[in-house]
Amino acid sequence: MRSIFAILLLLLVMGLPYFASGDAVASDNEKITEIGEVVVTATRYEEKLSTVPAHVTVITRGDIEHSTAQNIPDLLRNEVGVQVSDIGGNKKSFTVDLRGFGETAPLNTLVLIDGRRLNQADLSGVDWTQIPLDRVERIEVVRGGRGAVLYGDNAAGGVINIITKYGGEFKAGMTVEGGSYKSYKESAHISGSAGNLSYSLTASYLDADGYRDNSNTEAKDGGVALTYYVSDNLRLNLSSGYHEDNTGLPGALKESDFASGSKRTESLNPLDFADIEDYYIKGGPEFSFWGDSFATIDASFRKRDFLSFSSFTGGDFTGDTSIETVAFSPRVVIKRGLGGFDQALTFGADYQRATEEIVNNSLFFGTRTIKSFQLEKRDYGYYLHDEVTVRDNLTLSGGYRYDRAEYEFTPGVPGEVTADEDTFTAGINYGFLKGAHVYASFAKSFRYPVLDEYFSFFTNTVSTTLLPQRSDNYEVGVSHNITERIGAQLNLFRIDTEREIFYNANTFANENLDGETRRDGVEISVTARPTDLVTLKASYTYLDAKIKGGQFTGNDIPGVARRKATAGVVVNPGKGVSIALNGHYVGTRPFISDFNNNFGSQESYTILDTKVTYNWNRLTAFLNVNNLTDEEYSEYGVLGGFPTERAFYPSPERNYLFGISAEY
Repeated sequence: MRSIFAILLLLLVMGLPYFASGDAVASDNEKITEIGEVVVTATRYEEKLSTVPAHVTVITRGDIEHSTAQNIPDLLRNEVGVQVSDIGGNKKSFTVDLRGFGETAPLNTLVLIDGRRLNQADLSGVDWTQIPLDRVERIEVVRGGRGAVLYGDNAAGGVINIITKYGGEFKAGMTVEGGSYKSYKESAHISGSAGNLSYSLTASYLDADGYRDNSNTEAKDGGVALTYYVSDNLRLNLSSGYHEDNTGLPGALKESDFASGSKRTESLNPLDFADIEDYYIKGGPEFSFWGDSFATIDASFRKRDFLSFSSFTGGDFTGDTSIETVAFSPRVVIKRGLGGFDQALTFGADYQRATEEIVNNSLFFGTRTIKSFQLEKRDYGYYLHDEVTVRDNLTLSGGYRYDRAEYEFTPGVPGEVTADEDTFTAGINYGFLKGAHVYASFAKSFRYPVLDEYFSFFTNTVSTTLLPQRSDNYEVGVSHNITERIGAQLNLFRIDTEREIFYNANTFANENLDGETRRDGVEISVTARPTDLVTLKASYTYLDAKIKGGQFTGNDIPGVARRKATAGVVVNPGKGVSIALNGHYVGTRPFISDFNNNFGSQESYTILDTKVTYNWNRLTAFLNVNNLTDEEYSEYGVLGGFPTERAFYPSPERNYLFGISAEY
C-alpha cells in the first residue's frame, strides 16, 4: 500500500500554493546555514564552532544532497571517529559508535532531534528509520563527554543532534526511489510561511525485502514543525512525528551454519520480528530579552509500542512493551558583558519520566513463564554552564550538573532504587592564527542502567545490582584552515571509565566490569577544494580500547576497530551533473561478547559507494551503486550458540538505488 502521508502532502502542495506569497520568516536553521560555522549542540545555543573546546563536525544539507547515503547512519559512517554497523542488512537496524564503546554504543551515544533526546529508557536504542533524510536540515556531532553537563545521561561517547527542516521560503517536492531487494520508497515535503506562521511537513513510505531472508521492512513516517512569531521577542514552537514499521529480524549465522551449506542471505530465525509504533509531540515558548539573551521551555510526550519475537538456542521470548515518556526542560541563556568580558551563561533543569509496561512470554531452557511488569525511571537534572571570552581569540568555559535517577519495579524490588551523579566540564580555546584554533578540555560523564538492564527477558526477573558507570574524558585538538581551499583537524583523546556496564553472554545478565576501561584515540581529518568543481575529504581514526584490571585485564574491548579510514570526492563537471564517490575502511576487531579475546578478530573490510546525480530545471534524477567491488563482508560479528562459536550478520553485496525527485 502506498503511503497515505505522501498522498496527503501532494494534495497540500497542489492546494496551498498561495503560501508562497506570504512574508518569509527565516528560521534559526536557515540563519545557521547562512552564517556558516555555527553550532547549537555544544552549548544549547548558537555559538561559533571555533570557540567550542571539543571535536565538532557539521553535516549540512548540501553535504547530504551530494552524499551517497540513504539514511543518517550511512552519513555518519563517513565521519572521523564514528563506527557504524548495519546489523540486519536491511538499512533498519544500526549501531552508531562514537569513540569505541562497542556493543553498548547505543547507550553511550546521546542522539537528539532538535534538542529532544531519542534514546529510550530501555535497550531499544535509537530507531534510525524514523528520521528520514528528507526531513534533515543538518547534523551536528559533538564527540566526547562534554555533553553530559548539558544533557545528562548517555553522552559518554558524544552527542549527535539531528536538526530538522523548518519553514521559510516556500518549498515543496516529492521523491520516488526503487532498487535492489525490491526496495521502494516515496516521500514528500512542503514548507514555507504565511504571515507570522512558519511551517514544515514531511512524510515517507518505505517497503523493502532486505538483503537476507526475513529482513523485510515496511515503514511509514510523518512529521510537522510549526513556529508562530507572536512578537519580535516571543515565538511558539511545536513539532510532532509519527513512525510505524514492521521488520523481520534475520539473526546471526554461525560458522557451523556456513559449514553445513547455509548461504549468506539465509536466516535461521524465519519467525523473528519487531513491530513498532512511535509518536511524539514537543513544544514550548521562547522569549528573547537583553539583546541575544533568551529563555525557553520545552515540554514533550512520546509513546512507543514495541512487539517482538526473538528465538535463540535456549528458547525464545515474545515481548509486548509500551513506553510513555514525559519530559520538561526550562532553560535560560544570558549573553551579557561581565567585568569587561563577553559571556554566555546557561542554566536550566531537565525532568524526564519513562514508564514501561511489559508483558513477556519466555521459554528459557525448557521453562515457560508469562509475566507482566511495570518499570519506571525518573530523571532530575540541574545544570549551569558559562563561557567567557577573555579576548577575541581566547575563550574559557566550564559547567556543572547534578543528576538523580529513581527507579521503581512492579512486581520486583520493594521501594525505590536511586542513583546520584555529579559531573562537570572545563575547557579552553585559543585562536592563534586567522582560521586556526587550538583547544583543551576535560569532562566527567556517566551512564545510568536502562530499565531493560535491570529486567531479564530470558528469566522474567528483576535484579538491581547494577551501578552507574562513570567516565573521565581528556581531549586536546587543533583546527587549521591552511589555505582558503585546504583545512585540517587533529584531535587526541583519552576516556577512562569505571564500572562500565556490559552484557555477560556466559551468565545471560548485565553486569559492571570489575576493571576499568581506557580508550586512547587520534582523529585526523582533511578537507580540500583544489578547484571550484572538486571537493575532497579524508579522515583517519586510531583507537586503542582496552580493559585495565579485573578478570579481562589487558584485553581489547569487543566490537571496536583499532583503525578506520574514510575518503570521498565530489565532482561537479557542469550541465547539472554531480558525481560522488565515498570509501571507508574498518579494521579488525574482536567479536561482540568476546571479552576474553579467545575467538580471534573479525576481518577488516573496505567498501566503495558512488552516486551520480543529474539536475534539470525542477527535476533531479540519481543513481546509487553501493559496495562497488561486490565485497562479501560482515560489519557485525558476535559469539553465539552452544558450544559457543563465531557468528556473523552478513552485510549486503553490490546493490543499486535509483530515484527521481521534483521540487517546486
